[in-house]
Amino acid sequence: MEPNVDGTGRLQAVGKDCNPAYHKLISAFAEKTGTPVVLNTSVNENEPIVESPEQALDCFFRTAMDAVVVENTLVQRQPVEAAASGDASD
Repeated sequence: MEPNVDGTGRLQAVGKDCNPAYHKLISAFAEKTGTPVVLNTSVNENEPIVESPEQALDCFFRTAMDAVVVENTLVQRQPVEAAASGDASD
């Protein structure tokens, strides 16, 4: 998935003072991966951008997104092998 239909993107810097939670997330990602960049894109599929957690989850379940984060909650797709075996430990 590309950030925009035309393949372009827009760089945005996140300062520690203006958005401490997002800055902390990006910093933790950088520590873990060595890459201090996080791709943040709008959530929608040929419809208006979602405006609620319910709409975000609806879009997640209808599309091939791997994961969605709403505030402090991460929702991920379970690997097919784990789902088939009933193993929720993955």
